[in-house]
Amino acid sequence: MSAMQRDIMKSKLPPLPSKPVGQASRFSSLVPKRNVKDYSPSSWEGYFDKQHDVKVGENTFRLYTRGTDGPVVLLLHGGGHSALSWAVFTKTLCDMCDCQVAAIDFRGHGDSSTTNDTNMAADVMAYDICHVILNFYDQSPPPIVMMGHSMGGAIAVHIAAKKILPNLSGLAVIDVVEGTALDALSSMQSFLRSRPQKFSSLKQAIEWSIRSGQLRNLTSAKISMAGQLKKVEGTSSQSSNVSLDIVEETEEEVENEQTSFSSTSISEEQSEYTWRVDLAETEKYWKGWFENMSSLFVSCPVPKLLLLAGIDRLDKDLTIGQMQGKFQMQVLPNCGHMVHEDVPDKVAEILTAFLLRQKLTVAKSNFERHTPSC
Repeated sequence: MSAMQRDIMKSKLPPLPSKPVGQASRFSSLVPKRNVKDYSPSSWEGYFDKQHDVKVGENTFRLYTRGTDGPVVLLLHGGGHSALSWAVFTKTLCDMCDCQVAAIDFRGHGDSSTTNDTNMAADVMAYDICHVILNFYDQSPPPIVMMGHSMGGAIAVHIAAKKILPNLSGLAVIDVVEGTALDALSSMQSFLRSRPQKFSSLKQAIEWSIRSGQLRNLTSAKISMAGQLKKVEGTSSQSSNVSLDIVEETEEEVENEQTSFSSTSISEEQSEYTWRVDLAETEKYWKGWFENMSSLFVSCPVPKLLLLAGIDRLDKDLTIGQMQGKFQMQVLPNCGHMVHEDVPDKVAEILTAFLLRQKLTVAKSNFERHTPSC
């Protein structure tokens, strides 16, 4: 044995006494327990009050609502998503101020069904939304504040610019800018190919959405992922091209997560699921969604709000418009593209302040403004 080895041996601490079999350590209660994270799907019930199927000619559009008083906050989801992506945001917003919420599934999305689900031209979808609202509110809607995310934000701008929706009193757009969106189109097909093409269950899809970073709010993901997928008939849950390892979380990390769901609304059967919308097939419409969007947004004759996940997304037209005070802007860092799902409380807080500033609503007693405006 060398001198170095003898020095090391001398410096070693004595071994811990062995623990009798079956006897727990007196420190075991101090070690956080480990639990498998629960990715079970949740129902939209408790977030929206009702669901409606609104007929427009031969087409049927799914509409979710909450509240009966105040202005209508019309919510338009992003491409490939559904109205369920607004569920957690809706409940949070209605807890902060007096308003009604109406969230619509676009054609080809969610539970809407049309004679041509693949026709997603900007004008077609813009008029779809207007017809749904006019039919639902019997041609006389209350004051409407329209909020759209990504593709839905672009369609909201088209609607506002065309002045085809009566009683429009405000416009809010989430994380979509013309320049950035058009630049990203060249890589969109690669992104779509990189996604799993099928899942063995809704639970597996929810786990993928969180672990891949597509969504950062598990409570919202457990509701919204069902609206992005469709069940493939005649398949078995044994086949899937997604491989996920079990993830363990501490009790502290899961204690606030909603795990219950209504079995009448969500059926987690052993089936295979794939994407509800084949976004790759809609490529010919992408440019039409976003082209001239910035100039149209700035020129819309209603109060406007722009929410971004990063200041780098601002293009030239919007930069000039923001410096001229043409719209209110708010940057929400530390969240992904799905801003209203990742941080629904902050988005609800900003929209409530916007509605109050325009004197469209009144705040509830528990509303407190934290996020400064830009």
